[in-house]
Amino acid sequence: MDKYISTPITDEVINNLKAGDFVFITGTIYTARDAAHKRMNEALRKQEQLPIDLENNIIYYMGPSPAREGRPIGSAGPTTSSRMDKYAPELLDLGLKGMIGKGKRSKEVIDAMKRNNAVYFASIGGAGALLSKSIKESKVIAYDDLGAEAIRELKVENFPAIVVIDRDGTNLYEKNE
Repeated sequence: MDKYISTPITDEVINNLKAGDFVFITGTIYTARDAAHKRMNEALRKQEQLPIDLENNIIYYMGPSPAREGRPIGSAGPTTSSRMDKYAPELLDLGLKGMIGKGKRSKEVIDAMKRNNAVYFASIGGAGALLSKSIKESKVIAYDDLGAEAIRELKVENFPAIVVIDRDGTNLYEKNE
């Protein structure tokens, strides 16, 4: 079933998303990959404030290619989510409601999703050029020195994704094995 959702994402929206739903996301989402997650983890260890407010937000595991002239961003395909698994439970405990990436997640991440009423979305790897068409604005907001792995704020319109793991832990990857 196709669903259109907006950010920030509410518990009411999360409660109505089921594994297998196709969603189109509109609003603000944030990008962060391995290096940015490591920096956020280090900030938390030092009891520093994070550069983004996680509450009811979505992180897209993506590092874009350079933008072509007239475009806000280059190819914007998802990266492998499992590389963020050691950081994700703590971020979920801090209010993160959604993650977008590709591939399976660990039991610890799924348990944290269930505990925090959150979801995991997948986007199609290899379709970065197509996905970038849903991105209307992109600006680096933290860790600029990380280049493609800097944290970006994206304004998206009807960004396509699939609910792979819902708030109950129902896992589309396992349902189809």
